[in-house]
Amino acid sequence: MGKILAVDYGLKRVGLAITDELNIIATPLDTVAANEIYTYLAQLLQKENITTIVIGDPRTLSNEDTDATKSAHTFTKNVTKKFPQLEVARVDERFTSKMAFQAMIDGGMKKKDRRNKSNIDKISATIILQSYLQTI
Repeated sequence: MGKILAVDYGLKRVGLAITDELNIIATPLDTVAANEIYTYLAQLLQKENITTIVIGDPRTLSNEDTDATKSAHTFTKNVTKKFPQLEVARVDERFTSKMAFQAMIDGGMKKKDRRNKSNIDKISATIILQSYLQTI
């Protein structure tokens, strides 16, 4: 059984989270500059046994496209082409940033660390991954 990687794709930063080998625990992994994501993924896939990538699907409260939806869909198409060995899944990412911020507060993270947007991106990816794990 391979690991599952989750992606919270943004135009500037990409938050990543990964499971353990048994696909039980979702853990924040890293935040990468968007222009470096494909190189990062290629290197990660050489090191880790990843079989599935889960990509957040940005939607509005009324389930319509957002400003970020088109770029996330383009990213998904590119991942499918560049890494055909991966199973690709999409997960609704509404509220993940708010949930991530609240999780940092609940976890006692200092205000200075909560301002670091890369932390929000990693935790958002973890929430996306946890949502996916609940469906499989």
